[in-house]
Amino acid sequence: MTAPTINGTRYPQPIEDLLPAARDLDLPDGETFPSRNRLMREFRIGAPKAGELLALLKAEATAPPADTAEPDTLDPAPAPAAPEPAPLAEPDPTPTPEITTAEPPAEASAVSRPDTPTPTGPAHQPVVWPVVLMALGAFVAVWSGWVGLGKLTGFGKVDLLPGIVEPGSWATIDSAITLPIGVEAYAAYALYVWLSGRVPTRARTFAKWSALASLAVGALGQVAYHLLTAYDVTAAPWWITTLVSCLPVAVLGMGAALAHLVRTHD
Repeated sequence: MTAPTINGTRYPQPIEDLLPAARDLDLPDGETFPSRNRLMREFRIGAPKAGELLALLKAEATAPPADTAEPDTLDPAPAPAAPEPAPLAEPDPTPTPEITTAEPPAEASAVSRPDTPTPTGPAHQPVVWPVVLMALGAFVAVWSGWVGLGKLTGFGKVDLLPGIVEPGSWATIDSAITLPIGVEAYAAYALYVWLSGRVPTRARTFAKWSALASLAVGALGQVAYHLLTAYDVTAAPWWITTLVSCLPVAVLGMGAALAHLVRTHD
């Protein structure tokens, strides 16, 4: 932004050179002095300099006229009028230039040997179908073990709608299936939540320890069933029955807690 041409130059002028031009400005009716914004606009100066120029104009207007009646007598020099305090500086209307930060240099890629073949397609993901075969074998063993342990601890056929549907019809199920469905399904889900890394920290911590506990309980259940079967035990001891009967309630509580923690944003 350049200053207006005054006295044949375009460089910023001192206040003493701008004062005559400020006196000659055309003012609207009813105004005695130009406004500070107009001085800033006319002479391309900042708010502090425009305020000082306006204060000089007002000081000249309020100074008493010189006494010309007795030219031979020199009057004492009048005390300099105190300049009015400059008004508060208004923000400069000129927009502040944006400061752009230099982008960091791109990471240097590793230079390979000329004879190294360059991959032309996307990297192949490792196959997961062998996990399905392993899961099928584990499913058969775990299912039979939990159902067998459930029968040894009192789980058996129950009517879902007693008094409504005739006993022995489609509404009758074996309650022993609730053990593999509850314990092992929760262990798999908690393991997935723990290893996914897309949940809050509290949910991951709870999923980690509950998954490990569920897998340990599942392993102990399989051990208990095979030991009881190997020794031809037809009814499990009372303490095994107590623990196994509490598993559905424990799974329900852990599943509800994990679902709540997964949905939080702590």
